[in-house]
Amino acid sequence: MPTETEVLIVGAGPTGLLLAAELQRRGVACRLIDANPEPLHWDRATVVHPRSLEIFESLGIVEPLLAAGVKQRRALIHSAGSVLGDIDLAICGSRYGFNIGISEEVTETILTGYLEQLGGHVQRASRLINLEQHADGVLATVDHNGATEQITAKWAVGCDGVRSVTRQLSGIELTGHDQPDPWAVFDTTIAGWPHSYEANYAYLDQPPVILTALAGRRWRVYLRPTSEQSDLETDAAATLQQYLPQISFTDVSHPTRFHCHTKVASHYRSGRVFLAGDSAHVCSPSQGHGMNSGLQDAFNLAWKLALVCQGRAAESILDSYEAERRPVAEMITASGYAFEQAQSITDPAERRARDEELRNIFSNPTTRHHESIAEAELDIEYCASPIVMGDRHDALAPGHRLPDTIKIRHGNGAAALLHELAHRPGHTAIVIAASPTAAERAVQLAATIESNGGSLLVESTATFIASDTDLHSHAQLTAAAASQLGVNDLTLLLIRPDGHVGLRANRDHLEALRAYIELLGSGRDSPAPARRDRPRRR
Repeated sequence: MPTETEVLIVGAGPTGLLLAAELQRRGVACRLIDANPEPLHWDRATVVHPRSLEIFESLGIVEPLLAAGVKQRRALIHSAGSVLGDIDLAICGSRYGFNIGISEEVTETILTGYLEQLGGHVQRASRLINLEQHADGVLATVDHNGATEQITAKWAVGCDGVRSVTRQLSGIELTGHDQPDPWAVFDTTIAGWPHSYEANYAYLDQPPVILTALAGRRWRVYLRPTSEQSDLETDAAATLQQYLPQISFTDVSHPTRFHCHTKVASHYRSGRVFLAGDSAHVCSPSQGHGMNSGLQDAFNLAWKLALVCQGRAAESILDSYEAERRPVAEMITASGYAFEQAQSITDPAERRARDEELRNIFSNPTTRHHESIAEAELDIEYCASPIVMGDRHDALAPGHRLPDTIKIRHGNGAAALLHELAHRPGHTAIVIAASPTAAERAVQLAATIESNGGSLLVESTATFIASDTDLHSHAQLTAAAASQLGVNDLTLLLIRPDGHVGLRANRDHLEALRAYIELLGSGRDSPAPARRDRPRRR
């Protein structure tokens, strides 16, 4: 007889591990299988971006990541012997004004420990060999060291990489193109290094070289080798020694050549099968978005799958996963391809024009800030999503990420940050009154939501009165913070479990909440008022 589970996850890399842990945290039974007999001992991905750090914080596991890695505060871009500009993550808008340099297998170890704390585990040496879809689920056939097992599940998610068996068995195409020029990578210590160990360094010379910082004053060196047989250390040194003649590589490990691709799955869903991570998109390693985007795929899909498995939302909300995440994949693959093209320029006049364009980008405060938030992956919005709604506002609209820098003070005087209230598996309702005069209405609104307005969707409710005066009886944020959020009178924010705004209502608050619940399908017995216009992507 087949074994049963709610969700079958194929592939135990960072994406699959996070997805399994998030489902486990919500009480959804899942099986996580992986074809490898043991965890990888080394993998070439190394950068964890600020948005991913925010995700790790919400799970309570950011501290181990910070302790194991090194802060990469800046990225300096070089060419023709000079610095063209730098990406300063201190201006990105997150409390985490830095990347973390950490080898992917360490990230996997932290996520595996988190999954095991929640009662889950990875079933290794388990290879998916067949997948059949039925009206109410899937039937998977798995080879486990020569023994065949069948697993029935309501849903399956392929997190099994660029050669995804799940994707192939589901008939989904991975469209795009292969990058013709190979990459290579090795880890090293650099003797004679004179600069910061808390930064990344890109050299757009021939051959191009990218240094990413690791803990222990180690570096991961990415380069485009000069030939299939060339010595990788010699290739990299030829570029770096134009800037730093005294440096040399010592204690070199894990030299590896590889090819990369620019591809996105034609669909992220086929019936009861989803794709996430490298199964759904692959891009250039030059900007470090591949693994991070996979983590965000998992974070986006988990809460939606959980609501559906628990009967608290309609299956239609699962269509929003592709609607929200596939445009992100198209954006990062296009950006990576453009950077690949810029690296590959050999004509001297074209290289000078490229370098001048980069100087102009980094000398302009607006475009320099844009580069910072793009590096941090904070430029991702779901404003066009079919499951966000409410009042538009440039400061904070439906689909935007709730900022992680807004300070609050509870009624007992304890200080905290607003976004921390949403670190929970369900939705969080936040009621903000712009002045003490709106306080009574805010308290009444929050009480109504807590008693019956939220149905099964809202897990918690918080009320804040915006004031620069001392109001001991109310939790507060400053008037400046309220202005930063665009609150003028009384605003209801419904924050999704992934930290994005699902609903913003500046008026008719309970009616708007009922409409949002109806939109997700968990309030189908309630009359749905007319929906507001949805905001467009900025």
